[in-house]
Amino acid sequence: MAGVEEKLQRDITPVPDSDPLLGSALLEASAVVGYLASCAMTALATVVAVGADSGVTIPNLSLVFVVPVIIAGLAFGLGPSLCSAVLGALAYNFFLTEPRYTLVVDDPANIWAIGLLFVVGVIVSGVAYTSRRRASDAALLRRQATVLQGYSRDVVAAGNTKAIVSLTSQALAALFQVPAVVVLVTEGKVVSVEKAGDEKPQEAELEAALSSLAAGTVVRAGIYPDLASRFDFWPVATAADQGAVIGLAFNPGERPLAPETLVDIVGSVLALALYHQHFRVSRDARPAR
Repeated sequence: MAGVEEKLQRDITPVPDSDPLLGSALLEASAVVGYLASCAMTALATVVAVGADSGVTIPNLSLVFVVPVIIAGLAFGLGPSLCSAVLGALAYNFFLTEPRYTLVVDDPANIWAIGLLFVVGVIVSGVAYTSRRRASDAALLRRQATVLQGYSRDVVAAGNTKAIVSLTSQALAALFQVPAVVVLVTEGKVVSVEKAGDEKPQEAELEAALSSLAAGTVVRAGIYPDLASRFDFWPVATAADQGAVIGLAFNPGERPLAPETLVDIVGSVLALALYHQHFRVSRDARPAR
Protein backbone atom coordinates (compact mmCIF):
# COMPACT_ATOMS: atom_id res chain seq x y z
CA MET A 1 0.00 0.00 0.00
CA ALA A 2 2.79 2.44 0.90
CA GLY A 3 4.44 2.05 -2.50
CA VAL A 4 1.18 2.64 -4.33
CA GLU A 5 0.39 5.77 -2.32
CA GLU A 6 3.90 7.16 -2.83
CA LYS A 7 3.50 6.93 -6.62
CA LEU A 8 0.27 8.90 -6.57
CA GLN A 9 1.65 11.37 -4.05
CA ARG A 10 4.13 12.62 -6.66
CA ASP A 11 1.21 14.15 -8.56
CA ILE A 12 -0.20 15.89 -5.50
CA THR A 13 0.71 19.40 -4.45
CA PRO A 14 0.48 19.74 -0.68
CA VAL A 15 -2.70 21.58 0.31
CA PRO A 16 -2.06 24.05 3.13
CA ASP A 17 -4.64 25.44 5.53
CA SER A 18 -7.04 27.56 3.53
CA ASP A 19 -6.73 31.23 4.48
CA PRO A 20 -8.96 33.55 2.42
CA LEU A 21 -7.10 36.65 3.60
CA LEU A 22 -3.72 35.21 2.63
CA GLY A 23 -5.08 34.04 -0.72
CA SER A 24 -6.52 37.48 -1.46
CA ALA A 25 -3.25 39.15 -0.48
CA LEU A 26 -1.29 36.88 -2.82
CA LEU A 27 -3.68 37.58 -5.70
CA GLU A 28 -3.45 41.33 -5.09
CA ALA A 29 0.36 41.15 -4.93
CA SER A 30 0.44 39.19 -8.21
CA ALA A 31 -1.83 41.76 -9.87
CA VAL A 32 0.37 44.63 -8.64
CA VAL A 33 3.48 42.91 -10.01
CA GLY A 34 1.77 42.47 -13.38
CA TYR A 35 0.80 46.14 -13.63
CA LEU A 36 4.22 47.33 -12.47
CA ALA A 37 5.89 45.08 -15.05
CA SER A 38 3.62 46.40 -17.81
CA CYS A 39 4.50 49.98 -16.83
CA ALA A 40 8.22 49.14 -16.78
CA MET A 41 8.08 47.45 -20.20
CA THR A 42 6.17 50.40 -21.70
CA ALA A 43 8.75 52.80 -20.23
CA LEU A 44 11.55 50.72 -21.79
CA ALA A 45 9.73 50.71 -25.13
CA THR A 46 9.41 54.52 -24.87
CA VAL A 47 13.14 54.90 -24.30
CA VAL A 48 13.89 52.68 -27.29
CA ALA A 49 11.41 54.53 -29.51
CA VAL A 50 12.65 57.99 -28.50
CA GLY A 51 16.27 56.92 -28.97
CA ALA A 52 15.57 55.44 -32.38
CA ASP A 53 13.55 58.50 -33.45
CA SER A 54 16.34 60.90 -32.49
CA GLY A 55 18.90 58.98 -34.55
CA VAL A 56 17.15 57.85 -37.73
CA THR A 57 13.73 58.10 -39.32
CA ILE A 58 11.90 54.81 -38.83
CA PRO A 59 8.43 54.24 -40.29
CA ASN A 60 5.76 52.67 -38.06
CA LEU A 61 7.78 53.41 -34.93
CA SER A 62 4.56 53.11 -32.94
CA LEU A 63 4.73 49.32 -33.34
CA VAL A 64 7.46 49.29 -30.69
CA PHE A 65 4.70 49.86 -28.16
CA VAL A 66 2.89 46.70 -29.25
CA VAL A 67 5.68 44.49 -27.87
CA PRO A 68 4.94 45.23 -24.17
CA VAL A 69 1.26 44.57 -24.85
CA ILE A 70 2.02 41.08 -26.17
CA ILE A 71 4.43 40.21 -23.36
CA ALA A 72 2.06 41.51 -20.66
CA GLY A 73 -0.86 39.59 -22.16
CA LEU A 74 1.05 36.31 -22.26
CA ALA A 75 2.74 36.69 -18.88
CA PHE A 76 0.28 38.58 -16.68
CA GLY A 77 -3.18 38.57 -18.25
CA LEU A 78 -5.70 40.94 -19.75
CA GLY A 79 -5.54 43.81 -17.24
CA PRO A 80 -1.78 44.50 -17.44
CA SER A 81 -1.93 44.03 -21.21
CA LEU A 82 -4.64 46.68 -21.58
CA CYS A 83 -2.62 48.90 -19.25
CA SER A 84 0.35 48.59 -21.63
CA ALA A 85 -1.91 49.45 -24.58
CA VAL A 86 -3.19 52.64 -22.91
CA LEU A 87 0.24 53.71 -21.67
CA GLY A 88 1.79 52.98 -25.07
CA ALA A 89 -0.74 55.19 -26.88
CA LEU A 90 -0.19 58.01 -24.35
CA ALA A 91 3.61 57.70 -24.51
CA TYR A 92 3.57 57.75 -28.31
CA ASN A 93 1.40 60.86 -28.22
CA PHE A 94 3.49 62.62 -25.55
CA PHE A 95 7.01 61.86 -26.81
CA LEU A 96 6.75 61.21 -30.53
CA THR A 97 4.01 63.42 -32.02
CA GLU A 98 4.03 67.17 -32.55
CA PRO A 99 3.82 69.23 -30.43
CA ARG A 100 6.06 67.10 -28.25
CA TYR A 101 5.83 66.72 -24.48
CA THR A 102 2.13 67.47 -24.48
CA LEU A 103 -1.00 65.44 -25.09
CA VAL A 104 -2.26 68.00 -27.60
CA VAL A 105 -2.25 66.74 -31.20
CA ASP A 106 -2.11 69.24 -34.09
CA ASP A 107 -1.98 66.88 -37.07
CA PRO A 108 -5.20 64.89 -37.67
CA ALA A 109 -3.05 62.12 -39.13
CA ASN A 110 -1.40 61.68 -35.75
CA ILE A 111 -4.81 61.38 -34.10
CA TRP A 112 -5.59 58.45 -36.37
CA ALA A 113 -2.14 56.95 -35.67
CA ILE A 114 -2.64 57.18 -31.90
CA GLY A 115 -6.15 55.77 -32.14
CA LEU A 116 -4.98 52.96 -34.38
CA LEU A 117 -2.14 52.16 -31.98
CA PHE A 118 -4.62 51.90 -29.12
CA VAL A 119 -7.01 49.69 -31.12
CA VAL A 120 -4.15 47.42 -32.20
CA GLY A 121 -3.00 47.23 -28.59
CA VAL A 122 -6.46 46.22 -27.39
CA ILE A 123 -6.81 43.54 -30.08
CA VAL A 124 -3.33 42.17 -29.44
CA SER A 125 -3.92 42.12 -25.69
CA GLY A 126 -7.10 40.12 -26.21
CA VAL A 127 -5.37 37.62 -28.48
CA ALA A 128 -2.40 37.27 -26.12
CA TYR A 129 -4.69 36.77 -23.13
CA THR A 130 -6.75 34.15 -24.99
CA SER A 131 -3.58 32.29 -25.98
CA ARG A 132 -2.41 32.34 -22.37
CA ARG A 133 -5.74 31.01 -21.11
CA ARG A 134 -5.77 28.23 -23.70
CA ALA A 135 -2.24 27.20 -22.78
CA SER A 136 -3.16 27.18 -19.08
CA ASP A 137 -6.32 25.17 -19.77
CA ALA A 138 -4.38 22.66 -21.87
CA ALA A 139 -1.77 22.25 -19.13
CA LEU A 140 -4.53 21.75 -16.55
CA LEU A 141 -6.22 19.09 -18.69
CA ARG A 142 -2.92 17.26 -19.14
CA ARG A 143 -2.28 17.28 -15.40
CA GLN A 144 -5.79 16.07 -14.63
CA ALA A 145 -5.52 13.29 -17.22
CA THR A 146 -2.21 12.19 -15.69
CA VAL A 147 -3.70 12.12 -12.20
CA LEU A 148 -6.77 10.14 -13.36
CA GLN A 149 -4.63 7.67 -15.25
CA GLY A 150 -2.37 7.10 -12.25
CA TYR A 151 -5.32 6.85 -9.87
CA SER A 152 -7.15 4.30 -12.03
CA ARG A 153 -4.01 2.17 -12.30
CA ASP A 154 -3.07 2.36 -8.64
CA VAL A 155 -6.54 1.83 -7.20
CA VAL A 156 -6.81 -1.44 -9.13
CA ALA A 157 -3.56 -2.59 -7.51
CA ALA A 158 -4.69 -1.57 -4.01
CA GLY A 159 -5.03 -4.55 -1.73
CA ASN A 160 -7.63 -3.35 0.78
CA THR A 161 -10.44 -0.87 1.31
CA LYS A 162 -8.33 1.59 3.31
CA ALA A 163 -5.82 1.87 0.46
CA ILE A 164 -8.62 2.41 -2.08
CA VAL A 165 -10.23 5.19 -0.04
CA SER A 166 -6.87 6.82 0.78
CA LEU A 167 -5.81 6.85 -2.87
CA THR A 168 -9.16 8.36 -3.82
CA SER A 169 -8.83 11.26 -1.39
CA GLN A 170 -5.30 11.97 -2.61
CA ALA A 171 -6.40 11.88 -6.25
CA LEU A 172 -9.23 14.33 -5.55
CA ALA A 173 -6.85 16.71 -3.77
CA ALA A 174 -4.47 16.53 -6.73
CA LEU A 175 -7.25 17.15 -9.26
CA PHE A 176 -8.81 20.17 -7.55
CA GLN A 177 -5.91 21.46 -5.42
CA VAL A 178 -8.17 21.69 -2.36
CA PRO A 179 -8.59 19.57 0.79
CA ALA A 180 -10.54 16.37 0.08
CA VAL A 181 -12.14 13.63 2.14
CA VAL A 182 -13.72 10.29 1.36
CA VAL A 183 -16.20 9.05 3.94
CA LEU A 184 -16.92 5.32 3.93
CA VAL A 185 -20.36 4.36 5.23
CA THR A 186 -21.64 0.92 6.18
CA GLU A 187 -25.27 0.34 7.20
CA GLY A 188 -25.81 4.06 7.67
CA LYS A 189 -22.80 4.61 9.94
CA VAL A 190 -19.44 6.24 9.23
CA VAL A 191 -16.74 3.58 9.43
CA SER A 192 -13.81 5.39 7.83
CA VAL A 193 -12.74 8.94 6.97
CA GLU A 194 -9.68 9.42 4.77
CA LYS A 195 -8.53 12.97 4.13
CA ALA A 196 -5.93 14.71 1.97
CA GLY A 197 -5.06 18.21 3.14
CA ASP A 198 -5.48 19.87 6.50
CA GLU A 199 -9.26 20.19 6.61
CA LYS A 200 -10.88 17.51 8.79
CA PRO A 201 -14.68 17.19 8.67
CA GLN A 202 -16.46 17.94 11.92
CA GLU A 203 -19.37 15.98 13.35
CA ALA A 204 -21.95 18.24 11.71
CA GLU A 205 -20.20 17.86 8.37
CA LEU A 206 -20.21 14.08 8.69
CA GLU A 207 -23.96 14.30 9.31
CA ALA A 208 -24.24 16.32 6.09
CA ALA A 209 -22.27 13.59 4.29
CA LEU A 210 -24.65 10.94 5.60
CA SER A 211 -27.61 13.05 4.46
CA SER A 212 -26.08 13.35 1.02
CA LEU A 213 -25.70 9.59 0.75
CA ALA A 214 -29.17 8.85 2.13
CA ALA A 215 -30.87 11.30 -0.24
CA GLY A 216 -28.59 10.53 -3.18
CA THR A 217 -28.07 14.23 -3.86
CA VAL A 218 -25.17 16.67 -3.78
CA VAL A 219 -24.92 18.81 -0.64
CA ARG A 220 -23.24 22.19 -1.08
CA ALA A 221 -21.19 23.93 1.58
CA GLY A 222 -22.72 26.97 3.22
CA ILE A 223 -26.26 26.21 2.07
CA TYR A 224 -29.16 25.56 4.44
CA PRO A 225 -29.37 23.39 6.47
CA ASP A 226 -25.57 22.93 6.41
CA LEU A 227 -24.56 26.57 6.70
CA ALA A 228 -21.39 25.81 8.69
CA SER A 229 -20.14 23.05 6.39
CA ARG A 230 -16.91 23.71 4.49
CA PHE A 231 -17.30 20.70 2.21
CA ASP A 232 -19.33 19.98 -0.89
CA PHE A 233 -20.45 16.34 -0.67
CA TRP A 234 -21.18 13.90 -3.51
CA PRO A 235 -22.76 10.49 -2.77
CA VAL A 236 -21.22 7.34 -4.26
CA ALA A 237 -23.38 4.20 -4.28
CA THR A 238 -21.40 0.98 -4.02
CA ALA A 239 -22.37 -2.41 -2.58
CA ALA A 240 -25.78 -3.04 -1.05
CA ASP A 241 -24.73 -2.43 2.57
CA GLN A 242 -21.93 0.03 1.82
CA GLY A 243 -21.59 3.54 0.44
CA ALA A 244 -19.12 6.38 0.19
CA VAL A 245 -19.25 10.16 0.12
CA ILE A 246 -16.73 12.42 -1.61
CA GLY A 247 -16.08 15.78 0.03
CA LEU A 248 -14.20 18.78 -1.37
CA ALA A 249 -13.47 21.97 0.62
CA PHE A 250 -13.44 24.72 -2.00
CA ASN A 251 -12.43 28.21 -0.98
CA PRO A 252 -15.37 30.66 -0.87
CA GLY A 253 -15.95 32.11 -4.32
CA GLU A 254 -13.45 29.76 -5.99
CA ARG A 255 -15.62 26.72 -6.71
CA PRO A 256 -15.04 25.46 -10.29
CA LEU A 257 -17.88 25.83 -12.76
CA ALA A 258 -18.41 22.09 -13.26
CA PRO A 259 -16.55 19.95 -10.70
CA GLU A 260 -19.16 17.21 -11.19
CA THR A 261 -17.46 15.88 -14.32
CA LEU A 262 -14.23 14.90 -12.58
CA VAL A 263 -16.00 13.92 -9.35
CA ASP A 264 -18.28 11.55 -11.29
CA ILE A 265 -15.28 9.91 -12.95
CA VAL A 266 -13.48 9.41 -9.64
CA GLY A 267 -16.71 8.29 -7.99
CA SER A 268 -17.33 5.66 -10.68
CA VAL A 269 -13.82 4.24 -10.30
CA LEU A 270 -14.19 4.28 -6.51
CA ALA A 271 -17.53 2.47 -6.69
CA LEU A 272 -16.13 -0.23 -8.94
CA ALA A 273 -13.05 -0.69 -6.77
CA LEU A 274 -15.09 -0.92 -3.57
CA TYR A 275 -17.56 -3.33 -5.16
CA HIS A 276 -14.69 -5.52 -6.37
CA GLN A 277 -13.11 -5.43 -2.91
CA HIS A 278 -16.44 -6.26 -1.27
CA PHE A 279 -16.97 -9.20 -3.64
CA ARG A 280 -13.43 -10.46 -3.03
CA VAL A 281 -13.79 -10.27 0.76
CA SER A 282 -17.17 -12.01 0.61
CA ARG A 283 -15.72 -14.75 -1.59
CA ASP A 284 -12.73 -15.29 0.70
CA ALA A 285 -15.02 -15.45 3.72
CA ARG A 286 -17.02 -18.38 2.33
CA PRO A 287 -16.19 -21.69 4.01
CA ALA A 288 -14.23 -24.10 1.87
CA ARG A 289 -16.11 -27.13 0.61
